[in-house]
Amino acid sequence: MNTVTSTSRVVKMTCSTLVSLGDRRGSLGYGGVMSRTLVIKLTAGADEPERANQAVTVAATAVASGAQVSLWLTGEAVWFAVPGRAEAFELPHAAPLADLLAAVLAGGQLTVCTQCAKRRELTEADLLPGTRIAGAPAFTEEILADGVQAVVY
Repeated sequence: MNTVTSTSRVVKMTCSTLVSLGDRRGSLGYGGVMSRTLVIKLTAGADEPERANQAVTVAATAVASGAQVSLWLTGEAVWFAVPGRAEAFELPHAAPLADLLAAVLAGGQLTVCTQCAKRRELTEADLLPGTRIAGAPAFTEEILADGVQAVVY
């Protein structure tokens, strides 16, 4: 199975799981396709696996739902953008992190914090293709734009 098919399957499974938890879309105003941009900042790495996985799951699910998504990796989370690191991450009963990140990269933006990358001596050449390195000015510009919802994990 190729990566795109695998990623699509994981995201569909994630969305199916969310729907099976109960259809409360009417009360939340969610009708299938999101019109706002979602900016997610992940501040935890493998040291806090549930928080890390939850942020990436929400990002991939939002991409699958049609939202514009920007996922920022900061602190120890930046290691997930290094090839092979997400594949080594395991959390029982969770979708594979590498597949979720691939979904975000396929339909959204993945960004590593400038200072965090420098402290770890990482450059864009060290990161997954399509990942950018940007700092506080870019993050601030994204979260202050009209129609943006920012979430920090």
